[in-house]
Amino acid sequence: MIDKIPSLAHLCKVLQQVPYLASKNLYRVATYFLVSDKDKIDRFCLALLEAKRNIVICPECCVWKERDKNCIFCSDLKRDHTIICVVETWQELMAIEKTEGFAGLYHVLGGAICPLEGVGPEDLTIDVLIARVKTKQPIELILATNQTPEGEATAAFIARKLKDTSVKISCLARGMPVGAVLEGLDKLTVYKALSERRPF
Repeated sequence: MIDKIPSLAHLCKVLQQVPYLASKNLYRVATYFLVSDKDKIDRFCLALLEAKRNIVICPECCVWKERDKNCIFCSDLKRDHTIICVVETWQELMAIEKTEGFAGLYHVLGGAICPLEGVGPEDLTIDVLIARVKTKQPIELILATNQTPEGEATAAFIARKLKDTSVKISCLARGMPVGAVLEGLDKLTVYKALSERRPF
């Protein structure tokens, strides 16, 4: 039926290219745009175009930054420049920042090594990170990749690459989340909590 309305079909086809947009919400999003007034749509499109034009990746930490301004992390003298927290994407960076418990620098990899999806080390910013560590010589590198097979493999790969440097390599604590009940946790989480237990 939708093929009989070419413009609508084209809009839905374009929306299908947006990752993380569930197919069940496709028509709702299309409807939102169609019923919105023209000024609202113009502002949306302008914001998207301006973001694409003005936002670039910092050549040092690979975090988003304004094209004509310094990186808000690398240029912040109040942050601890001797510690670098390595994350897969800027979404994880934002999650850490929300805790207000980390005051060092970041490095965004742009994903994780996943051969099944055709993502190798060369597709990430690992080489940039290695060069950064060797040049800036931080004291500690926190590998805060996700606790997935891909995230663990990426962290192990980076650790191997840096084994001949003096940087201290650490990772996030693993195990039971705060407020968790044992019977509701998966066996891997319980295993990690037991094997990485600490003094009380």
